[in-house]
Amino acid sequence: MVKGHQRMNELCTVILAAGQGTRMRSKLPKVLHPVAGLPMIAYVIEACRPLQAKRTLVIAGYQADRVREALAGETVEFVSQPDQRGTAHALLQAREALAGFNGDLLVVSGDTPLLTSQTLDGLLRLHRKTRALATVLTAEAPDPTGYGRVIRSATGELLRIVEELEATPQERQVHETNAGVYCFAAQAFFKALQAIRPSAVKGELYLPDAIALLRDRDGGVQAYRAPDPDEVRGVNTRAELAEVHRLLWRKAALRLLAEGVTLLDPERAYIGPLVRIGPDSILYPNVTLEGQTVIGEGTTIYSGCRIRDSTIGDDTVILDGCIIQESQIGDGCQVGPYAHLRPLAQLRQHAKVGNFVEVKKSVVGEGSKVPHLSYIGDTTIGERVNVGAGTITCNYDGFTKHQTVIEDDVFVGSNAILVAPVSVGRGAIIAAGSTITEDVPPDALALGRAQQVNKSGSAAVFRSKHRKG
Repeated sequence: MVKGHQRMNELCTVILAAGQGTRMRSKLPKVLHPVAGLPMIAYVIEACRPLQAKRTLVIAGYQADRVREALAGETVEFVSQPDQRGTAHALLQAREALAGFNGDLLVVSGDTPLLTSQTLDGLLRLHRKTRALATVLTAEAPDPTGYGRVIRSATGELLRIVEELEATPQERQVHETNAGVYCFAAQAFFKALQAIRPSAVKGELYLPDAIALLRDRDGGVQAYRAPDPDEVRGVNTRAELAEVHRLLWRKAALRLLAEGVTLLDPERAYIGPLVRIGPDSILYPNVTLEGQTVIGEGTTIYSGCRIRDSTIGDDTVILDGCIIQESQIGDGCQVGPYAHLRPLAQLRQHAKVGNFVEVKKSVVGEGSKVPHLSYIGDTTIGERVNVGAGTITCNYDGFTKHQTVIEDDVFVGSNAILVAPVSVGRGAIIAAGSTITEDVPPDALALGRAQQVNKSGSAAVFRSKHRKG
């Protein structure tokens, strides 16, 4: 251990997420702006996850309720910073929550969606190997404008970090920048934090000032340089958000190409970093894959599709223009063109959902087909069912959603309306144009339509009257 400093090997993570992001010109908190289908803070949480921190604290301020709501499924604790007076002020709000903690404190900005677990792990390893009191992540930026500069001595020793607004013209020539990610020995850090004074320019409490305060103490400070400067890009403007999207998509495309996925035009493949695709799958141009989508082997996705948080099996074909959200599609299926699978749609193996079909919160069984122009909602369809064109399952009575059950081997004729709650037994046939309001027994033929009447010669009489008129 460091001279005079004994600390446990535990880790707590603090994610800074209190700012509005005024340069975004948005009512949405900056960290909630979506990147490839997820709020950017979600990528930061994902990057921190492999470090197995004992606790993860999120400092929330501007529209804190929206931040809490967006992260409702995450194992995080929230600390309030109602008045945003700088990054050091944010950590002061967490002091009480971390009282008695004697391990390492990882501080990360919530607006760095390109940050990787590998870089955070490298930072933490250096911090612990050197037994430093503080270790800062830096990057060599071709254009350092907007970032704090890392000031070193003639021998390369880290001296301090200076914000751009307070930097001298000479200091602004430095290209090594502060990435806004730190690892601190918690107890020494909180002591130093109390000594930080407001900035003379903006009156804020800056977290980098802790580096200078800890530098001359036992253990000192270290700097870990990020291997890729793009990784530590913060997002402060819409232009930077667009650039992060571009970098993220490019990185994901290169990874997938190396893993055996065919991208017919990598520059027009819009794929999030959490997406996983099996080898021998093919993506046509202008496909958007978001969230935690997983696609199997040998699957083909044609142009114009947008798929989010869904699972697609092997050897499946997704034709042009489909929208698929929070759905599960089995092996050997065919979807589209222009199909819409809404949340909780499930297609079993070898099922088919065709053009202009909408499926919501329903199961389409193995080998079953809904080929075209249909709405299937709150429905369970068994195996080997054929649903004719124009079929609608009427699941909503204006107050409550109701279930439709169609058992195996049923044939539903075109333009049928099934008014839920209703059940169609195995092997039954629904005649085309029928409105079904009662359960249909197995192997029955159900007809629910008005009797047809033919009036001989009436058409000729009608045309004659029309001509005279």
